[in-house]
Amino acid sequence: MDPFAPSNIENPYPLYAALRRDHPVYRIPETDFYLVSSWELVTEALHRTADFSSNLTGVLVHPAQGLPSIFDLDSGGHAIHVLATGDDPSHQQHRKLVLPTLVAKRIRAMEPMIAHYAEELWNNHFDGDQIEWVSALADQLPLQMVAHLIGLPDADVPQLLTWSYDSTELLSGVVTTDRLPEVVGAATHLTGYLYGKLADAQAAPGDNLLGDLVRACDSGEVDTTVAVLMLVQLVGAGGESTAGLISNAARILAEEPALQQQLREDAALITPFLEESLRLESPFRGHHRHVTADTTLGGVELPARSHLILLWGSANRDPEAFENPEALNLDRTNLRSHLAFGKGAHFCVGAALARLEAKIALTLLLAKSKHVSLTEDMAPVRVPSLFVRRHHCLHLTIR
Repeated sequence: MDPFAPSNIENPYPLYAALRRDHPVYRIPETDFYLVSSWELVTEALHRTADFSSNLTGVLVHPAQGLPSIFDLDSGGHAIHVLATGDDPSHQQHRKLVLPTLVAKRIRAMEPMIAHYAEELWNNHFDGDQIEWVSALADQLPLQMVAHLIGLPDADVPQLLTWSYDSTELLSGVVTTDRLPEVVGAATHLTGYLYGKLADAQAAPGDNLLGDLVRACDSGEVDTTVAVLMLVQLVGAGGESTAGLISNAARILAEEPALQQQLREDAALITPFLEESLRLESPFRGHHRHVTADTTLGGVELPARSHLILLWGSANRDPEAFENPEALNLDRTNLRSHLAFGKGAHFCVGAALARLEAKIALTLLLAKSKHVSLTEDMAPVRVPSLFVRRHHCLHLTIR
């Protein structure tokens, strides 16, 4: 039952099945972190917002020797929580500020631009035989689109990618104390950069999220610090989650030649395929919750100020919710019932954009190939994390 074992980081699903069966609310030894793994209890926790706050108050860090400890993110209860880590009513206020930029009509209008940029990335990185899918496309495309929506320069995307991935590594649950200053430093640099861009936008607010937030700050709807923290979260989560989806889906295809051909023959199946990819390989393995007062979940006592990790990746493979859950089934009646984008009030604000980007990327991969396979002697490498499920590299051979 060691969630930190390398084998369980690489392939957590046998562990998830054991947790669902024997310990659906499992305390990580010598910590006040609890893993919640069953569909029933994950969804119960989601609805009990008074007991389980979305506030991110602590993360696990690991010394060179010994047991994990907790790195406090709550600043004695004075931390500012926004969007995914905020609670109502402020959470709803924050969503209303970013939703106009992410409404379906605006996203649909971006489709030609996304397709053009994906094609450009392919042409720049495919050597006629192989492509390293992650650095070529899966990492670049989502963050480029997030930058466009916010109003950030294209030239800054490589640096933003480094800062955002290093920042979210803080949430991985496996970061070491030696590495901690570097990931905290990345978050600090990203925050400082976005403060600067918001200040620059004051002079001439544009038709983008920076402009929307400048106008909201000027009207008193939100203060500058909250606006910047919202941008930090959108850069970090908006790029990372979609990158995970695009790389995870491509790997599934590379390992399933018959499925590739099925999707080439009927492009309409790409949409259900992506939903099954989201369910089977949830880009975010889970999210944190803060226990507000002494309570119980699934018969397990939870003390106030303890922490839950709601395991989307486990709940999405629970046979109580999905028939034959280990199998990819394009004909599921509940295809979109998975929790890969969360559920309820905290359903991901960027879900429609993520789905569109992934559809364009996978359509491109299938259109450019007659056969895709994993490159021999260049095994895929995943990012080690309890929090995200994405690839560090994924070499594909294209015929």
